Amino acid sequence: MILVFGGTTEGRIAVDVCEQAGKPFYYSTKSGSQEVMLHNGQRLIGGMTAENIKNFCEAHDIKCIVDAAHPFAEALHENIANSGVTVIRLRRKFSEHRNDVTYLRDWREAVKEIRCKKLLALSGVNTISKLKDYWEKHDTMFRILPRKESMDIVSENGFPEDKLLYYPVSKVSGVPKASEFTMPSLEDEKSMMKECGCDAILTKESGGSGGYEVKVQAALGLGLKVYVVECPALPKNWIFVDGQHSLRRAIQSVVPEFFPLKIGLTTGACATAATKAALISLLTDEFPEEVMFSLPDGEVLTIPILEVSKVSEGSKVSGLATVVKEQNDDYDVTKGCRITAKVSLRDDERIVFLQGSGVGRVTLPGLGTPVGEPAINPTPRKMISDEIRSLTSSGVDIEISVEDGEALWHKTFNHKVGVIGGISIIGTSGIVSPLSNEAFVESIGRELRVARAIGCTAIGFASGKKGENALKAMEPDLRVVHYGNFIGEALKKARKEGFQRVVLGIMIGKAVKLADGHLDTHSHKVAADLSRWGVKMARELWGVMPPSFFKEIEQKCTEHCRKVFPDGELEVHLIKDEK
Repeated sequence: MILVFGGTTEGRIAVDVCEQAGKPFYYSTKSGSQEVMLHNGQRLIGGMTAENIKNFCEAHDIKCIVDAAHPFAEALHENIANSGVTVIRLRRKFSEHRNDVTYLRDWREAVKEIRCKKLLALSGVNTISKLKDYWEKHDTMFRILPRKESMDIVSENGFPEDKLLYYPVSKVSGVPKASEFTMPSLEDEKSMMKECGCDAILTKESGGSGGYEVKVQAALGLGLKVYVVECPALPKNWIFVDGQHSLRRAIQSVVPEFFPLKIGLTTGACATAATKAALISLLTDEFPEEVMFSLPDGEVLTIPILEVSKVSEGSKVSGLATVVKEQNDDYDVTKGCRITAKVSLRDDERIVFLQGSGVGRVTLPGLGTPVGEPAINPTPRKMISDEIRSLTSSGVDIEISVEDGEALWHKTFNHKVGVIGGISIIGTSGIVSPLSNEAFVESIGRELRVARAIGCTAIGFASGKKGENALKAMEPDLRVVHYGNFIGEALKKARKEGFQRVVLGIMIGKAVKLADGHLDTHSHKVAADLSRWGVKMARELWGVMPPSFFKEIEQKCTEHCRKVFPDGELEVHLIKDEK
């Protein structure tokens, strides 16, 4: 079991990740104000002491705690640290420190160091007690959420209500929910600061949540002094992650049985990490055991490096690093293989990708990579280039190699898109999802883009090789792409790429599902109702139904396909041989 402490944006992320497992978990918040949808999770509401947490973990066999609570929930973090359970901390992103802002270690230092005529505290209602020694002696205003629990804290501490400002609420009747508070814009913040007449503000280093950047920019834009209390330190033995992907990978490591299927890293992500490690060794003579790098969505991952070294070839020195592509539950022929980057500096400022062993070469247009170049797709190229530019402005040669890549090539569809001699370095997100539908649909798109780039105006679709052979028998020059179960997605992409004619080959089992309006025919999502025809297997229909039945099935399939491919020629052919 897993216990998540939330109540924050990060808490929602943790819920989303844990829900993917389809198994029970607990989600704990101090109050019930956060609205969060739970399907497998059980909500716990109310503060928990260190003893409460420890007893709960023992009673419910908690193997892992995900701390996604607010960075300044110091008492909770301390209680979690005393639980004796492995802790994964889901962090939020923080802005880099600025020279025009005064940073304070804690609230005690804030009381001692703040110097101004009138302070506007934008640090939250829970800091009223922490700053009492300051506001009792100095002109101070607080902005808070106008909720009963907030007003109770104001009253308990004796803070004057005429010194309060409030966040705007979109709904004025009844008790406002968390979702009904609106975050002020930059101009709203400036107007409020002018109106209250402060010459300084105090806020917390709260990261991307809570409007931190807007507060700071507004104050600095008005020439106000800005004080920021730094985020408290957390135990160094915790596992720190920065987003949904790294959180899931961490949970997989701590509680392997929680997720029935495991995610992994793309070849592009592995090549990026290997390149960065190799370049670090070349520039600094350091040999990192792990490296951090950014995914396309900005999330930072840290992954281990198997080997890193410097090698000399005559007068040329290169950095060399290898990453093992971790195991996952996708249909992934490259999992477990070694991906190596060899990096050397150039005399100019260019970043040049070279073809190493096991990496294919592009021979057809349409993939976004120039013909003749190594098959390293655009997104991995950008990931690699971004990490290089974070370390140096010098030109760099990068040679990516994949262990046994040429043998693996025969197990891929690369030959169909004109990539020869090895695999492609791919991945649009950096993450391989289990049994990835997204990856399969993207592969359909890649094949269609190549077909358009070489001049095809017509395209054939079949569920697999047998259907492809049947279409080729009808029309030998037709280029055929496999749709698997994703008929609707394939047709959408064909329309997007501008194909004027589509020929769809479909087996009777999928056809009866499509005729009922199901554009995704996977058996896990939809089962064909065969009982109405008195058969158990779809192929039996060929022996019991008249020709008019199959014409009607084709017609209905065409009608449903037209919903996503409304223009151009469309032919639907039932493929009879299912043996």
